[in-house]
Amino acid sequence: MSLTRRIALPGSSSQRRWLFLAFAVLSVATVLFALTRPTPRPAPEPGPALSAPTPQSLAASSTGPQSEAPTMAPPAVEGLDRYGPPRTTDFRKLASAAATAIYTWDTRTASYSEVYSGLRSWWHVLPDGSNPLAVFVQEFEATGINAGTYQYLAGQQANRSARVESMMCDSELAKVRERPAPWMGLHVCTVSLRVLDQSISAHNTYTAPVSVMLNCPPAASAPSDHCIMVGFYAAPNRIVY
Repeated sequence: MSLTRRIALPGSSSQRRWLFLAFAVLSVATVLFALTRPTPRPAPEPGPALSAPTPQSLAASSTGPQSEAPTMAPPAVEGLDRYGPPRTTDFRKLASAAATAIYTWDTRTASYSEVYSGLRSWWHVLPDGSNPLAVFVQEFEATGINAGTYQYLAGQQANRSARVESMMCDSELAKVRERPAPWMGLHVCTVSLRVLDQSISAHNTYTAPVSVMLNCPPAASAPSDHCIMVGFYAAPNRIVY
């Protein structure tokens, strides 16, 4: 027998023994790991999502102090239609009613649009367009309110009332004597009002003048049986004295 056939490859049998031993150890370790590993629990099902509280629910759960009791509503003006002028040929009576209406509103009983449209119904545009509604908007806001301020005042439960203190018309006014009305039946009256502004947090009394222009018979642009208001001035630089 040759020398090469008698000699076995070095380490061949020992390598097989080591591979067998490593395989056996790995198998045992795998079984032990599988036996000792805790069984995973199923994930909990998702519950209903929590919704944010609505403003209504927040308001219902509020325990803060309640607002003060509202002030008393101003008394109704005798003979004054809240949403329209009285039908009369007495221009002084109409001027008094118009001036009072211009400075009368209550945020607790009427919205800004109601107050605006109610007073707007008093203003009659003349055929020549000399008294456009743009002037009405300007002079109405000169009384101290617009849509924005009225919304704020509504939160304060504010209201305004007025009463006539004095009135001068036509030739009693120096400016009318200097520049008389351009046609017969057109009258100008300046009314001095005692105005009361009040809310849950304030109370203020002051004097405010307002000039009212009225068109009466026999003016061709006036109705045949009553006077109408064709304008008013509340801005201080437009008052007729």
